[in-house]
Amino acid sequence: MSTEILKNKRIAILATDGFEESELTEPMKAIKDAGGNAEIVSLEKEEIKAWKDGNWSKTYKVDKALGNISADDYDALVLPGGVINPDKLRTNKEAIKFIKGFFSGSKQKPVAAICHGPWTLAEAGVVKGRKMTSYESIKTDLMNAGAEWEDSEVVVDQGLVTSRFPDDLPAFCGKLVEEVSEGRHQL
Repeated sequence: MSTEILKNKRIAILATDGFEESELTEPMKAIKDAGGNAEIVSLEKEEIKAWKDGNWSKTYKVDKALGNISADDYDALVLPGGVINPDKLRTNKEAIKFIKGFFSGSKQKPVAAICHGPWTLAEAGVVKGRKMTSYESIKTDLMNAGAEWEDSEVVVDQGLVTSRFPDDLPAFCGKLVEEVSEGRHQL
């Protein structure tokens, strides 16, 4: 993969305490390896704490606080999973408004969500009629929100990339980079 494929692309990784560590760090590495700029965006202003193997893990520096930016500042969005992280985000009005901003207009910016991350998309009301996958425990939530759910390692629907769990990260990261390099997608 070219190290410049995402040159001048700015990607937000929206997360809060309790994100699944590999679901933030591996997409961030893939973005940077492709020449893009990945920024951790959060409700918190300074740092967030990861979840790994059923326990708390490292803390990560927040690049931008949610209240100081908008979707207009970014070319794409990544939504890591973990159970705690998306559950907190989906009840925060600022986070939902930020997510909706990537789906506004006639062309959608690329959005990638893994594991429980798609929960926030259901809350934002942007999954109706979209082909998606996720961690199986939120399958019914997505279907009730109108998504066409399937059990696949990665599903892409007009710039929306979804995957099930950390084992799917290689495919997820590959499609994330591909969709961001393509830019906005017609809805």
